[in-house]
Amino acid sequence: MAKKTAVHFGAGNIGRGFVAQFLHASGYEVIFADVDDTIIAELQATPSYHVHEVGEESRSSVVDGYRAINSRTHEDEVVAAIAVADIVTTAVGARILQFIAPVIAKGLDARGKAAQKLTVIACENALNGTDILAAEVRKHAPAHNAIFANCAIDRIVPEQDGGLDVTIESFFEWVVDRTPFKGNVPDIYGVTWVDYLAPYIERKLFTVNTAHAAAAYHGIDRGWVSIREALATAELQAEVRAVLAETKALLVAKHGFDPDEQQAYIEKTLKRISNPHLPDTCERVGRNPMRKLSRNERFIGPAAQLAELGLPAWDLLNAVGAALRFDVPDDTESVELQALLRSGRSADELATAITGLEPGHPLFDYVVEVIELRLNH
Repeated sequence: MAKKTAVHFGAGNIGRGFVAQFLHASGYEVIFADVDDTIIAELQATPSYHVHEVGEESRSSVVDGYRAINSRTHEDEVVAAIAVADIVTTAVGARILQFIAPVIAKGLDARGKAAQKLTVIACENALNGTDILAAEVRKHAPAHNAIFANCAIDRIVPEQDGGLDVTIESFFEWVVDRTPFKGNVPDIYGVTWVDYLAPYIERKLFTVNTAHAAAAYHGIDRGWVSIREALATAELQAEVRAVLAETKALLVAKHGFDPDEQQAYIEKTLKRISNPHLPDTCERVGRNPMRKLSRNERFIGPAAQLAELGLPAWDLLNAVGAALRFDVPDDTESVELQALLRSGRSADELATAITGLEPGHPLFDYVVEVIELRLNH
């Protein structure tokens, strides 16, 4: 019987240490596709790497039997791999999906008429990331022979020392929408299949990602280097908890989560991002502020929904203010954000440019106030 194959775009830490690890454990031959010459060459020259899980349940595992293709210089090989693959996954960042979509489209076009439908799952920190990818693929091919399934992933990967080995937290959650498969889901280790994904996506994004980013921006604001140090201070932890109390109010009201269960999820989250085995810096977590301040992301997303419900979002707005002060010269989005703030545009114009909110939205005027405070200091 032919071995199952999975083409995975993105050979970074999440790709190697989470998605590929689970695909390997499920019996797939993993074919990495990436544009990074160095990491592809290293994968091609190395027969295996280790994934070290640290935390409450520390353990190590080996990933081997993979292949690696440079999708920039050997696109035809990636297309050929997709043409016979069982599954395609991604961990490239939501903004990169548009660039890999044409390659996936070519792979779909190259599949034989008798081939089973290709499973496509984008494992990105974005709401409905697979829908984003599917829309981009369909600009180049009908994609009738693919099943696109949204997912929510949750696993913290800190800064690494280099090399192929990955250190990652032992906790994980990979929740995938089963409805596109009509009852015949693929066998993937570690996946939780659900009929309604939205509550899980928003619970993770508005708890884990919101907490992490709030700790980072408030932490760097106060001169802290690590997330753990920042959260060890009573004042900063109180600010993060206040933010999570607001997102909890939204998740309970919107999705019907049990308040006690959501509070337990919050406590688990704070423990995870303070994990002494996973030292992480406020600067790393705070990177890409333009994305993190965008309309459906970890701050504006829940704050806007709370405002629509007539509920307060003061602490989320306070975190937005801290994010606006994030000024790291070697982070492209930080440079873009600070350039916007110095552009001479009005606070109203900046509110829309940065957050995607339009005038008339119940949160808009409050965001304008936060931006005005930033401009005046």
